Amino acid sequence: MARPRSSRLSTLLLLAGSFCIPSAIMADEAGKSSAGASGPEARHAIAMHGEPDYGPDFSHFDYVNPEAPKGGRLRLGVVTNGYDTFNPFVVRGVAAAGVATYLYDSLLVSSDDEPFSAYGLVAESLETPDDRSYAIYNLRPEARFQDGEPITAHDVAFSFRTLMDNGHPFYRSYYGDVSEVTVVSDHRIRFDFGDTDNHEMPLILGQMPIFPRHYWEDRTFGESGLEPPVGSGPYRISEFDAGRSVTYQRLEDYWAADLPVRRGRFNFDQIRYEYYSDDTVALEAFKAGNYDFRLESSAKNWATAYTGDRFSSGKIITEAIEHQRPAGMQAFVFNTRLAKFSDPRVREAIAHAFDFDWANRNLFHDQYTRTNSYFANSELASAGVPEGRELEILEPFRDQLPEDVFTEPYFPPSTEGDRTLRDNLRNAVNLLKLAGYEIRDGKMVHDETGERLSFEFLLHQKNFERIVLPFKNNLERLGMDVSLRLVDTNQYVQRVRSFDYDIITQVMPQSNSPGNEQRDFWHSSMVDVQGSRNYMGVRSPVVDELVEMVIQAPNREELVYRTRALDRVLLQGHYVIPQWHLSTDRIAYWSFLERPEETPKNGVDINNWWYGR
Repeated sequence: MARPRSSRLSTLLLLAGSFCIPSAIMADEAGKSSAGASGPEARHAIAMHGEPDYGPDFSHFDYVNPEAPKGGRLRLGVVTNGYDTFNPFVVRGVAAAGVATYLYDSLLVSSDDEPFSAYGLVAESLETPDDRSYAIYNLRPEARFQDGEPITAHDVAFSFRTLMDNGHPFYRSYYGDVSEVTVVSDHRIRFDFGDTDNHEMPLILGQMPIFPRHYWEDRTFGESGLEPPVGSGPYRISEFDAGRSVTYQRLEDYWAADLPVRRGRFNFDQIRYEYYSDDTVALEAFKAGNYDFRLESSAKNWATAYTGDRFSSGKIITEAIEHQRPAGMQAFVFNTRLAKFSDPRVREAIAHAFDFDWANRNLFHDQYTRTNSYFANSELASAGVPEGRELEILEPFRDQLPEDVFTEPYFPPSTEGDRTLRDNLRNAVNLLKLAGYEIRDGKMVHDETGERLSFEFLLHQKNFERIVLPFKNNLERLGMDVSLRLVDTNQYVQRVRSFDYDIITQVMPQSNSPGNEQRDFWHSSMVDVQGSRNYMGVRSPVVDELVEMVIQAPNREELVYRTRALDRVLLQGHYVIPQWHLSTDRIAYWSFLERPEETPKNGVDINNWWYGR
């Protein structure tokens, strides 16, 4: 239920053999390397652009209650068909909810009310020059794993090496600019970044989970399994029923409990996740008191299901809490690796058959806003036609881009005002004719091959059927052969990882500081990497260059312009059919839970709450 920052992925894929862990360089008595005496000063935190909001003497984040009592049990619900591993860092298996959040600490911790600033956790401080060509992390001597063993620079180096060699493929992209890792001493480690202008590396390396080398040296990290691992975080796995539930127990002697970045957080003695295969069953279980907190994703449920004595009496509280995080892109996603979706005119035509405005009125109780940007609900979203600095960025690519990028503001097809679905379907037919299709005997076929335009929507949430079925009916009016397939979550995950689908519904989250993770979403190098988030199969030299420009943005202003340019090119590529978003978190919870007065900009985080009685 917590909302961690979206994963951030590196600018370059790491090629085999392109990094090494050289022999340790001995430190002098002051704990500095011989080259460090005249180097950058150690700092408690780092911001992507500018300076961190919290100074070196801060005692806690503003959005927590530093006096929150510890104790009680929090029960959460998960709607999916179970789990089969406690390792969330590999491509195999479905990990248990909460593992990455509760079991593992990192070098740095991001604050939830800044675009991208990170503060020391395992690392007491870091040193990096103005060009950020390297970063040195100074580890806290008191940092401990859950079995009492100290966390050392050797464990950090091991964690990096393990993720690169045996972790999910995106780590090889995520940390791809690391050219060398040097263990300077037991509590000091240096990462060099080679020939790159990527100023984000010191921050994203700070997010790396730290694994105990002594635990994994006689185990195989790449294998998924259900042996509870030794971690470094505030909770350990105390019990589990494979695929049905998992319980985390707070460590009474957690080494970091009183650090400023942890004060007021992780307040429950126990956190238990219960698994449900059906959301209707899960909702009724919540109302019956079988779990305590629910983040509601269904507009219909929010409008009609939260009624009764327990709500009117105040035993269960419902709130819609404003947030300021980018909405990202939730959309119907085309797999452009398939020949039938290789022409953007075909994709644009299909988009004209989705009547969001009808769905919002009749299915969603007018709760949603139509998404028209990959960075919706933020200053990073493009709007209008490009001008000024954004136009300057796009101008060198004019010959490689559709003219619409420069002349037409992007809006997904709509039936608002005088526009009707019939008008949109007529436009769809015209686009399909331009793409080489025609209607024969009521079927939309290619005019040369005679092959009918056929495709399947792959779903894993039954409540999405009521959204897709009207869309399917509209597409069939155009002569297309359309089917729906509902599969369980595990099968869905595996098919998505291997790009075995025609159209899926997918969420592509974004942060207020886009960077290395953009490569995993859009870069051509990730098209065929199993498990990457380039779900659409984007393969564009222009997008590749714009991704690099976003990553290398020298300041916040330039980052905004470059991100808007990237957004505009992606939108006019018609890789997805945008769906909808909310600028609130719809939550329901039992009244014995309490929360801080201030909600961070990134939205509700249950790990800042506490048991109130």
